[in-house]
Amino acid sequence: MKMIGIIILLFVVLGIILSNGRGSFLIAGFNTKSKEEKEKYDTIALCKFMGKVMFALSASMVLWVISEALEITWLFTVGLVLFIAIMIFMLIYINTGNRFRKWKNRV
Repeated sequence: MKMIGIIILLFVVLGIILSNGRGSFLIAGFNTKSKEEKEKYDTIALCKFMGKVMFALSASMVLWVISEALEITWLFTVGLVLFIAIMIFMLIYINTGNRFRKWKNRV
């Protein structure tokens, strides 16, 4: 339970950093792009979205801690399903529709 608490705290700190529009180097895949490719994206909007995702993931993990503390098994299941659903939504949302491309570079 302590380990999950540390992970939740880490996710919240990362969420704060990303919500401020900073920390794009922490986003996997984006940090490996060339400088020219990175310039095609609205990094602030991408960081803010990822910050919201980090907060949502940490909230779902809070359900895990509560389920263990209160010994309510179904609450862990709800938190896990929510965690997986958030991850699937994030992957689909980011990788479809060129949402984070700058307007002048949209095709």
